[in-house]
Amino acid sequence: MSAATKLFDDVTKLEPREAAERLVASQRRRGDWLDEFTEHLDRRRGGQSLARTLAVWDLNQSQAAKLFGVSRQALSKWLVQGVPGERAEAVADLAAATDLLVHHLKRDRIPAVVRRAIPVLGDQSLLDLLFAGATASVLQACRDMFSFERAHS
Repeated sequence: MSAATKLFDDVTKLEPREAAERLVASQRRRGDWLDEFTEHLDRRRGGQSLARTLAVWDLNQSQAAKLFGVSRQALSKWLVQGVPGERAEAVADLAAATDLLVHHLKRDRIPAVVRRAIPVLGDQSLLDLLFAGATASVLQACRDMFSFERAHS
């Protein structure tokens, strides 16, 4: 068994908090290493988040690649290796919008909802906004859609 395999096995047996504490303690003199590790971990999480969004919205990789103006191969790489830093905010906006949709709607209804024209959006759908590159607008539209405080005032 290699040292890396043993280390991985040891770490995965720990609770996440304890594993993080040990990692930080072992690298406390190397803040740059911790920063780089965190960056790579965040990128990987972004890839997982993007995959979830695609599944919930019922989008394939070709459609998603078109959304971001990249090739299907590039998008596939994002899903495996993580989302590039310059796209992280857009993916985070989509993830937050997806969380709202999943929280308030039946999951099997979401693909139809994101494709339906919405009058307050100028008869555009959430998917239309997404294809226009307006991920922040998609998130805001989802927040507005489920802002129940205004409905009671």
